[in-house]
Amino acid sequence: MYQFSEEILSYYRQTQESERLTNDVKGQIEFARTQEIITRYLPDPPAVVLDIGGGSGPYACWLAKMGYEVHLVDPVDLHIEQAKETSNQQPEHPITTISIGDARALRFSSLSADAVLLLGPLYHLIDKNERLLALKEAHRVLRDGGFIVAAGISRFASLLDFFCQDRLGNPISRGIVQNDLKTGYHQNPTENLGFFTDAYLHRPEELRSELIEAGFQHQATLAVQGPAWLFKSVENYWIDPDQRAAVLDLIRKVEAEPSILGMSAHILAIGAK
Repeated sequence: MYQFSEEILSYYRQTQESERLTNDVKGQIEFARTQEIITRYLPDPPAVVLDIGGGSGPYACWLAKMGYEVHLVDPVDLHIEQAKETSNQQPEHPITTISIGDARALRFSSLSADAVLLLGPLYHLIDKNERLLALKEAHRVLRDGGFIVAAGISRFASLLDFFCQDRLGNPISRGIVQNDLKTGYHQNPTENLGFFTDAYLHRPEELRSELIEAGFQHQATLAVQGPAWLFKSVENYWIDPDQRAAVLDLIRKVEAEPSILGMSAHILAIGAK
């Protein structure tokens, strides 16, 4: 049985991850763009999708409504309770199974899934060997021709965020950013949950290489938010449907641009088995 970081578990028990994708424009952009990218690679329903590290179930519930057979796994007990509550609110399209589990040791049979979502585990597995374990488990459970969509946080996310939040005058913030840039290992030495928790921050090319090392055929590495999350003006654009569509279209146009990838808070790497 693998150990999971108490710091990370404590962070998610104290914060409302269930509200992160809906509370503000940054989260809404992340949700909309991740949904868009996922739908490009999923086979038609009722294919089997494993949402590993699926949190409180926003993606699992969305996919279940579309007719997919979705199995959600997460290591945080609060998330499991929340996912069950949300699933119960759509009784005609429930998540098929919801269980506590670990991305490094999945309880699914080999060749049993059409797609695997790893939208959280990789950035909370600090050691590369553990990330590879999770990726190899995803590879094992996928059928031939199946897809993985794996998320990483950009190596430069804290630097850009702290500039936006005017935090660089704070020596603690400055130390966090400097360590992130040097090592990729993000740590929060404070009690301020706004500084996140233990995480590994990927360079875009690094996320790609880890997928390949785990046996996947790399399909694309894409920026989720692109540079849009950095600008307060986007909050005003997002209110208007036409301007919102323009924001998403512009992000889409540069989503695979190598010089833009690191500016996105989140990046997605897609692999095929």
